[in-house]
Amino acid sequence: MTAVRRVHKSTKITAAAGKVITPAGASVPGKPVYFNRELSWLAFNQRVLKQAQSEQNPLLERVKFLAIVSSNLDEFFEIRVAGLLQQVDSQTAEISIDGLSPSEQLRRIRPVVDGLVRDQYRCWHELLVPALARAGISFLTAAQLKDAERIWARKYFHDQVLPVLTPLAIDQAHPFPQIGNKTLNVLVDLDNPDTPELESLVAILPVPRILPRLVPVGPVGNGAQQFIFLSEIIKLCAGELFPGYRIKSAHAFRVTRNSDLYIDEEEVENLLAKIEEELRNLRRGAAVRLEIESGVNDALFDMLCANLDLPHEYAFRHDGPLTLLRLMSLCEIDRPDLKYPSFSPVELPVLGDPGRLYDRIRERDILLHHPYDSFTPVVDFIEQAAVDPEVFAIKQTLYRTSGDSPIIRALIDASRNGKQVTALVELKARFDEANNIQWAKQLEEAGVHVVFGLVGHKTHCKCSLIVRRESGVLRRYVHLGTGNYNPRTARLYTDLSYFTCREHITSEVANLFNSLTGFGRLPEFKHLLVAPFNLHARLQELIAAEATNALAGKPSRIIAKMNKLEDQVTIDNLYAASQAGVRIDLIVRATCCLVPGVKGLSENINVRNIVGRFLEHARIFYFENGGQPLVYSGSADWMTRNFFRRVETLHPIEDPELRRRLVDDLLPADLRDNEDAQILQSNGTYVPPVRAPDGTPFSAQKHSIANALKRMSEPIEVIPLAAPLPVQGPS
Repeated sequence: MTAVRRVHKSTKITAAAGKVITPAGASVPGKPVYFNRELSWLAFNQRVLKQAQSEQNPLLERVKFLAIVSSNLDEFFEIRVAGLLQQVDSQTAEISIDGLSPSEQLRRIRPVVDGLVRDQYRCWHELLVPALARAGISFLTAAQLKDAERIWARKYFHDQVLPVLTPLAIDQAHPFPQIGNKTLNVLVDLDNPDTPELESLVAILPVPRILPRLVPVGPVGNGAQQFIFLSEIIKLCAGELFPGYRIKSAHAFRVTRNSDLYIDEEEVENLLAKIEEELRNLRRGAAVRLEIESGVNDALFDMLCANLDLPHEYAFRHDGPLTLLRLMSLCEIDRPDLKYPSFSPVELPVLGDPGRLYDRIRERDILLHHPYDSFTPVVDFIEQAAVDPEVFAIKQTLYRTSGDSPIIRALIDASRNGKQVTALVELKARFDEANNIQWAKQLEEAGVHVVFGLVGHKTHCKCSLIVRRESGVLRRYVHLGTGNYNPRTARLYTDLSYFTCREHITSEVANLFNSLTGFGRLPEFKHLLVAPFNLHARLQELIAAEATNALAGKPSRIIAKMNKLEDQVTIDNLYAASQAGVRIDLIVRATCCLVPGVKGLSENINVRNIVGRFLEHARIFYFENGGQPLVYSGSADWMTRNFFRRVETLHPIEDPELRRRLVDDLLPADLRDNEDAQILQSNGTYVPPVRAPDGTPFSAQKHSIANALKRMSEPIEVIPLAAPLPVQGPS
């Protein structure tokens, strides 16, 4: 076994606290204001819900957005609410950026969640169900089944469900069972008809995850389709599990548990084994939310809350499907008339023969915009290296990847072909821990050197490095991305892929890998911005430089596109730049703690987000730099965790053609969007952008689809790069 099985302890990075950098003539506001992180995230989820409510979107796409809202809320309770509750219980309160204690944040979160859930179910019952019925897609309850349908339901129960159900009684001999996280369960209230005066009996039916939650009843003619939720079938037939007893009521419920891992890496000898152990413990994590169908009587409701040790304010009674996430399976229906127009990512002619990808990169840098441009070249980059006899070494970071990953297969093939292969697998990628453990084991078995990064830091950067022998020297090629090495999500997320063999970039990527796999406390980076080393400090310098230029009457401008903005030092420096007169446009998809449009503080800052067909995931940062623009892209959001507790990279876009593509097309399109964009107000609300007088709609994502189709037919001029410097080995 050649793989390294634990994180090296001697390469621990202690990041200094960030400082506000103020140019001469500018100052940080005396009383800066901030939005609360949790409430800002809930506002993002409300914007996702608006996509489900909007009749401008195809019907089944609206259903998908509604399911995403439910999935987002699950994660919010599993991680964010769970973390706040843990702080309250342990009395280790961490004050939020806006000055709130954990208990105060929880108090403010509850009514917002209540309103969001109400709107969610109103959208389902009042908007989507009627619209789906008009489209020939209907949903039945057990009470609505006709005689023939009832016979079908009972047969389905006997054939598909009954064999895997195990009733669990709750009494003195049978303690309350362990309820799995986010599993479907049915609470059954029953009594013995011979002794009705005695106390009611209670049982729970846990439903295995393997069973589909939404069951097609069958075609009803004219292309119409009917569905019934599995919980309705189980409630209809539950009496067959309790012969001799009378069913008084049956209600589906699910429990959400704390799903965050808490690992002291300083005390861990084998990180992989420890995370495997903690994943098993998560099944018993503290309950943070109960969801149950409305109509359950108060006694049963109280009993559930007591046994789950859960206060009533974290229990929700739903009138409708217990988890709207299961509606996602509806999107598999073959109804193109109810979905977005079909679009397949395009293959660019500039890449030419797939087998000559390295030749193309040697001729010029390549920038791909997913999902509009195909993700295939990213896979080809690794697959070709795996079989190329001139490739000596492959180094790869893996944060999340697909179930049947071609990247993993290629790395395994490369190792078996005798190449030096190193994979940095992030075991602590939230909700992908089990998958990544499995990948790590498979890679190790194939002889890949597997390491897990720096102690106390997640390896979140997206980097591939290939070392290839060409004409007697070794040349390095790199891929740097904003998204994960996952072909499936690459069709759903907007991301950037950058390929280059520029020596000053590839040498620093090699330096980064060496720092992560070996010993290097303070590596130097002049071109890459790398967390936790120089990224935070350098960004503050770039922001302050724009403020200095503005005060000196030089061109100044900041445009930043990211997923989240939360770091207080960065926000304060943006406030200072705004006061200095810098025009700042922020495109922040989700959480934003910066308050725009406040006179004397942030009146020069505009914040917008785009929630559309694809999940906006790319990070792009533009600094005017006195008329000599600097453009970066990479993996890092502007959050404290990304700056100091993760390994992140931002890389410069130096090729003039590629820089123009970002600066003259992609970013302006985002700033022009008036279909999927929302503008953040200083009171925390979001409003649609004002349209042109003629009311012309514009969607950045539709524009990118059109541009991709155009690029497919237009070759790009080849501009040769300078020859690489010789290197001494496959570093």
